[in-house]
Amino acid sequence: MKTVLITGANKSIGFETARQLLQQGYYVYLGCRDIQKGQEAVNQLQSEGLNNVESINIDVNSKQSVKAAREVLGQKTKVLDVLINNAGILGPVPQTSLEADTDAIKQVFDTNFFGVIETTQAFIDLLKESAEPRIVNVTSGLGSLTLHSDPSWKYYAVKAAAYVSSKAALNAYTIITAYDLRDTAFKVNAVDPGYTATDFNNHSGPGSVQDAAARVVKAAVLGADGPTGHFFSDDNNPETGISPW
Repeated sequence: MKTVLITGANKSIGFETARQLLQQGYYVYLGCRDIQKGQEAVNQLQSEGLNNVESINIDVNSKQSVKAAREVLGQKTKVLDVLINNAGILGPVPQTSLEADTDAIKQVFDTNFFGVIETTQAFIDLLKESAEPRIVNVTSGLGSLTLHSDPSWKYYAVKAAAYVSSKAALNAYTIITAYDLRDTAFKVNAVDPGYTATDFNNHSGPGSVQDAAARVVKAAVLGADGPTGHFFSDDNNPETGISPW
């Protein structure tokens, strides 16, 4: 049975991603900052008959927490097949480039960028034990620098100095990680789940968590002939499913 760790998995897209992977036969570790909420999420999934799930306490903003989570997971399994870096925050808004507080920007980067790096590096040894390891970095269509330079883009006016910059940085890290693992069985991709109705945006998005999670799951279960180093986004490009960087 393949194993997957999902950060920020006790609610919204992360939780639905866990549900869908459980339905596909994966053993899911719900990475949660609040262990009580994590257990509540586990209880909900198990009440649906999805029993191959347990919570792992991990705060991606804390090196100690990430290290501790790695030690705990290492006692449960010697192989991790999929890592989904889903945890993310928006930060306080508005975020204009000339007025955004740098401490707030650093906080967003700590979660959206540095947290991903810390987590990926901590669990890479377990991933290397998998025959078909997958890393999925949950990004945003707003991380596309190409589209942000196009006045005709539907989200052109949605500029947020902290969030957009953090996701653009995450995209760059994804490209570099895919390159560093190019001669292996790894598939490393960034996935834009789309503008989804969640607590993250006060449920203003038009998309469903089911559709958003399905996009993440698609990258998590890629076969051996699947792509690596791609920026998947049905929202930005529904025809190809690929977004420009």
